[in-house]
Amino acid sequence: MEPIEGLLPRTECTIHYWTGGPADAPLVVFTHGATVDHHEWDATLPLVGEHFRVLAWDVRGHGLSRPAPFSLAAAEDDLLALLDALQATQAVFVGHSMGGNLHQELVFHHPERVKALVCLDCTWNFQRLTALESFSLSIAGPIFKLYPYKLLVDQSLAATATSAASQALLRPAMESLSKDEFVRIMLATSACLHYEPGYRINKPLLLIIGDKDATGNIRKIMPIWAAQEPDCRLVVIPNARHAVNLDDPALFHETLLDFLLRRCR
Repeated sequence: MEPIEGLLPRTECTIHYWTGGPADAPLVVFTHGATVDHHEWDATLPLVGEHFRVLAWDVRGHGLSRPAPFSLAAAEDDLLALLDALQATQAVFVGHSMGGNLHQELVFHHPERVKALVCLDCTWNFQRLTALESFSLSIAGPIFKLYPYKLLVDQSLAATATSAASQALLRPAMESLSKDEFVRIMLATSACLHYEPGYRINKPLLLIIGDKDATGNIRKIMPIWAAQEPDCRLVVIPNARHAVNLDDPALFHETLLDFLLRRCR
């Protein structure tokens, strides 16, 4: 399957997106993590596209959808506009890290547009942070600004994926950003956090995490999140860091396709 590129003019930028698969099949939307781009799904789209209509995109401020100011609220509006442009009333959403945070905001504000969610290595938007977690977020900006940019990129890549090949796939997107763009994206992503006691997504939900993911509080919070949802499966992938789809693509694809074929046809 060779995805077809499309362009969606939006305020302050043009969104670049790619579609493929059977036009009459359910739509599965793939959203990448912060500071990278749609290429993290290059190995996934052909496999899922055998059974489903697929959409991958560069979120505003990332990849080809830049230069543009990034915010989760603007990205959520962009995603709704993409669905409307494709005449998709509802879709399944697969998101990595920031992509999963964005999809949680979408289902919170527009549950009618979401059929199911798959979240890879992302924190739970609706948790109550500890005092230490809140403090850590408050000092993230000054710490990021002190880092030399090359070190910031190198350490981000090392925390994200284990293999040199996976890091090489992600590096061009990160290095296309200026340090100011990189830091603003990382800080703006934390805007997803808002405590909503008693809230449940109440959609079929698949949570996937690498057992070596040391990013933020993700490894701690995902099991707690999974326990709150009535229709949720949590899968822990061994020897994987923050990008389980790249660290163990075989197990990730097996897990994803099993969920999609059983729950989302």
